[in-house]
Amino acid sequence: RCLGRRPGPVGRHVPWDAARTAPDLAGADVVVHFASAVGDRPPGRAAERAYRAVNVDGAAWVLDAVAGRPLVWVSSASVYRPQGAALVTEDHPTDGQLSAYGRTKAAGGVLALAAAAVVLRPRAVYGPGDPHLLPRLLQARRGGWLPVPGPDVRLSLTAVENLADACLSAPVWPAGAYNIADARPYSRDAVLRAVLAAAGDAARLAHLPAGLARAAASASTAWSGLTRRPPLLTRYAVDQLARDMVLDLGRALAQGYRPRRDLADYLAAPDGPGRAARGTRGGHDRG
Repeated sequence: RCLGRRPGPVGRHVPWDAARTAPDLAGADVVVHFASAVGDRPPGRAAERAYRAVNVDGAAWVLDAVAGRPLVWVSSASVYRPQGAALVTEDHPTDGQLSAYGRTKAAGGVLALAAAAVVLRPRAVYGPGDPHLLPRLLQARRGGWLPVPGPDVRLSLTAVENLADACLSAPVWPAGAYNIADARPYSRDAVLRAVLAAAGDAARLAHLPAGLARAAASASTAWSGLTRRPPLLTRYAVDQLARDMVLDLGRALAQGYRPRRDLADYLAAPDGPGRAARGTRGGHDRG
């Protein structure tokens, strides 16, 4: 069964709007919960309410409906406090988030952990069907340059196939939080250059001072609040690219998690970023 507003790629579709109703889990033996409010909304109370309706209130409906069945809860590394250790364990503080998405995912995760779920925390999921990560990076090109904040950093990324493998294995793991990512961290600049090359784009990286990028993000967010249009740049986006963020995978590895895919596999695939680049020409739907 695949619950959601639209049919999924597999399974019988069961209509469900996570912001409005409890899910119908009749007949399910295991539940894997992915539903999440994402995107860059104009800042303010309305945006916070919209994220909370799915990521917290919808989470509570799911937890009530699970009724003791094994539950795998797909969260995000965005729940972690943005400052601190370069190697992030599951015990890293989950406060101080820079976005309504991070705050509400953290709040929903607290409920899931209290209900003895297995909570997976991937970072920057990419792969076939990715509507956000790599397409938005490619969209940020300006006149043959791709602006990036600050010097090179080390980042964890998560191939969607690795996340899927973890979801299929996790129902028998002990309850608790688990970081999920590719086997090794990446150089941010090497990733960006590889994505551009795979997309057939000659753009080069333009390193901007991180402070300047954060100031531009603050200005963009303020303008968004006045115009009620999605911001072109956010502090959260700058933070994701401007500092080291490497997930410690020890807890998942101890349960048998073995990431089998990496970015090179995706870059070489027919539905890799070259197709994403063609899809972003002429604008990108940020809704």
